[in-house]
Amino acid sequence: MLARAPQNLRSQVARIRATAPVRYAHGHGEYHHLPFQFPGNKRAAFAFKLSAFLISGFSIPFLAAAFQLKKAGAA
Repeated sequence: MLARAPQNLRSQVARIRATAPVRYAHGHGEYHHLPFQFPGNKRAAFAFKLSAFLISGFSIPFLAAAFQLKKAGAA
């Protein structure tokens, strides 16, 4: 039984390697570093919208903390 264990292990490994999917790069046209395309040549508008979104999301915790500190000081 123990003598056959390596044989079974080798056959399992060979079977797994034989059925593994082939991985290769697909040609999908030009390379884009973003998962979407810019709507035409409106990069400035996109930059403004993205900046406004990120700044508003990042500032919410600081504004909430300032509000709470001001509220506690006024009581």
